[in-house]
Amino acid sequence: MASAATLPVPHLDARLFGARRLSALTDEALFERTGVRIAFTCRAGGVSEGPYAALNLGGHVGDDPAAVARNRELLLEALGAGEAALVVPSQVHGDEIVEVASAEPGAVEAARARALEGADGLLVDVPQVAALLCFADCVPVVLASPTGRFAVVHAGWRGAVAGIAGKAVRLLAARDAAELGIAPSSAAAALNAYLGPHIHAECFETGAEVRARFVDRYGADVAPDGRHVDLARALACDLGGAGLAAERIADAGACTACRLDDYFSYRASGGTCGRHGAIAVLQKG
Repeated sequence: MASAATLPVPHLDARLFGARRLSALTDEALFERTGVRIAFTCRAGGVSEGPYAALNLGGHVGDDPAAVARNRELLLEALGAGEAALVVPSQVHGDEIVEVASAEPGAVEAARARALEGADGLLVDVPQVAALLCFADCVPVVLASPTGRFAVVHAGWRGAVAGIAGKAVRLLAARDAAELGIAPSSAAAALNAYLGPHIHAECFETGAEVRARFVDRYGADVAPDGRHVDLARALACDLGGAGLAAERIADAGACTACRLDDYFSYRASGGTCGRHGAIAVLQKG
């Protein structure tokens, strides 16, 4: 792991990766500083067909498993991480976070097994292990540390209310604090957070009970009116409460329900669609 250093202010830009020119949002300055490549994928560039076209990364949505496997291979190759071990959890809308603390094959397989039992976050401590979570309206959250550690989190409304993003910050900060001999609050303040494409407040209509749960936890500002919830604002509250400053949170600013040509949306497609991904990998030790 690298020593502690100040990260560049987080920023997301679109970039084309690899020979197939796969489009994804990334932070190039983060990669140059730490070796951590993050990417929020779009839906173009893969081999899936029909409602899953084309870069569907979700293996649980009815797509051809061979197509999903090929899409994942294409993504890793495009990112220059073709040799990395890939870990993909079975997402269950909870707050379980699985840590990958070793790149040894046995340790990676054990982490995969735990993740497949049900998890909505991965914390990775080592190079050459790629964490991939899949989305079609929920909020992808990636956390990056100056040490090269990172976490990838799935924050649907249940995960957001449960505080999974803040939990990931505290876990990541605790690892950094122990390694560097600093206070966990200082370690948390050094992290970058990235919110990927997700359903925005104007398209995320909820029932009164769901809105009440958000307001009870994060305050009235997360419910802009009587019918909608702002997931990004709720997550900003959660991340801030765990120690991140507002300027350390970058939002992709893309609504999945409004941009079906670019992203998958469960709501806007009527429930049958693929999944785009949030992926991160430390590509140098």
